[in-house]
Amino acid sequence: MSVDAKTILDLPCYLGGEAIERHEKLEVLYPYTNSQAGLASIATEDDKEKAVEIMLNGGTTLTRYQRFEILNEARSLLKTRAEEFAQLIVQESGLCIREAMYEVGRAQDVLQFAAMESLKDDGQIFSCDVSPQGKKRKIFTTRDPLKSIVAITPFNHPLNQVAHKLAPAIAIGAPVILKPSEKTPLTAIRFAELLYEAGLPGWMLSVLVGSVDTVIEPLIRDNRIQLVSFTGSVSIGKHIADIAGYKKTCLELGGNSPLIILDDADMDLAVALAAEGCYRNSGQRCTAVKRLLVHKKILDEFTEKFITKTKEYLVGDPMNHNTRVGTVIDEAAAIDLENRIELAVKEGAKVLWGGQRNGAQLEPTVITDVPRSTHMVRTESFGPLAPIMAINDVDDAIELANSTDYGLSSGVVTQNLDHALRFVKELETGTVNINQVPGYRIECSPFGGIKDSGLGIKEGVIEAMKWMSTVKTFSLPW
Repeated sequence: MSVDAKTILDLPCYLGGEAIERHEKLEVLYPYTNSQAGLASIATEDDKEKAVEIMLNGGTTLTRYQRFEILNEARSLLKTRAEEFAQLIVQESGLCIREAMYEVGRAQDVLQFAAMESLKDDGQIFSCDVSPQGKKRKIFTTRDPLKSIVAITPFNHPLNQVAHKLAPAIAIGAPVILKPSEKTPLTAIRFAELLYEAGLPGWMLSVLVGSVDTVIEPLIRDNRIQLVSFTGSVSIGKHIADIAGYKKTCLELGGNSPLIILDDADMDLAVALAAEGCYRNSGQRCTAVKRLLVHKKILDEFTEKFITKTKEYLVGDPMNHNTRVGTVIDEAAAIDLENRIELAVKEGAKVLWGGQRNGAQLEPTVITDVPRSTHMVRTESFGPLAPIMAINDVDDAIELANSTDYGLSSGVVTQNLDHALRFVKELETGTVNINQVPGYRIECSPFGGIKDSGLGIKEGVIEAMKWMSTVKTFSLPW
């Protein structure tokens, strides 16, 4: 299936649930053919101001059950439209259809967990007669939703990243202005429409696609905004931190996740995890495997079997259900990856498989003898690259894994419990997964990084709800 004029969308921006058409449009391209996938109205500075006013003026506070009903209905609607959303993800991102379908399933999970959490009361009770200085009172806690959130989402998960911002906000009762990636805004707008259809009051969500100068930075700087939640690159995240002022910021940034494979590893498991970790989503995940750290004793055996496995990851038309690797987000991104490969080769690396580029499409690429100092592994390489580096022992693996500025996630393949526990304790990452890919999680578990991957603030439905609210305490005689 190809993208043609019949599938092109022309979508509005939304101010408090009201569709606003603007003359100026953002053109969204299908990376596989570089043809037009759709258009999105570009919001103005006045739209930004109206969106803030709508959010702050608010409406009737939703009960927990009303929030549950909206999220539950949204999940049902998304389930019935899974194919439609998956195709839209493909058309604006170039991800293959099987990955897009998987993402739609994950977004359904986000909605389900958020619906479940919306019914819970996480308040605490503290008895005050627990010390000589105590009194016959009890202290209670409750949570109040924030009144103004700006959520900025990336291109690599056009639906699920949006769901991870909006679903927790709905569950806690906080209104949001959403600014989706300019590369993949169509899925986000369609998802907002689905939420409105599910019963979400307009004042709780506006969606703006706009320029940095007229919309994005003014929103971030606005003192009326209580939280800026951003997922994206390190450079932009740090810029947000510089200009946000006195408000909460939740910054989920890049990753350079290692998969560490020790000499006692289950070889078949190690090969399977390496391939899934490096190539799923075209390697465009902040938690994707960016470095394969393999014990020197098993390096040759692993490399041979890994190349065989890599050949199973077919590259081709993203709409073909047999395709396992689609495109990266655009040709410029693919060229950058190509340049990183060439630089690594000049510095001594060898390409054993793949590496060929066709437009925005890059073959899964197995690279060995990768220098520890080359640009490919010192920074985040956002694509289907598999750089292999030899390690001498556990100490060497920990030192190499921690040598990057990032600290998002990591995976370790070993059958030795003592080694596993050392990695859990000593790896400088927000997540350590034993005998699993670095990115493994469920949608309600805490997720987030340290160092240049973030400030240690966690997302995931439950943690996001906490960050989107404030704790109030009160006490009563008892």
